[in-house]
Amino acid sequence: MTSSTASGDKDSPATALGPTALILGVFSAVGTWAFLFPWTVLAGALAVTFGAMGLHYARRGTGRLWPSAVGTALGAIGFIGTVTLLWSLA
Repeated sequence: MTSSTASGDKDSPATALGPTALILGVFSAVGTWAFLFPWTVLAGALAVTFGAMGLHYARRGTGRLWPSAVGTALGAIGFIGTVTLLWSLA
């Protein structure tokens, strides 16, 4: 067993923030049209949060930038769209 088990530069939980934000952002944006209101608001807020953290770490060299940016944008669209729709109905 000559290989090291120490974590490397790219072995970080921060690398999962971008793809997680992307999945949650897609669910938030699509869920608005499927009338899944409580879940789309939660998924949108989490997508924006995880995407912002992913953007922060991607600028420092850990993870990729594009899934974080797209996830943040889709999460914001889903969150703002759902909140606007519910606010207009009240």
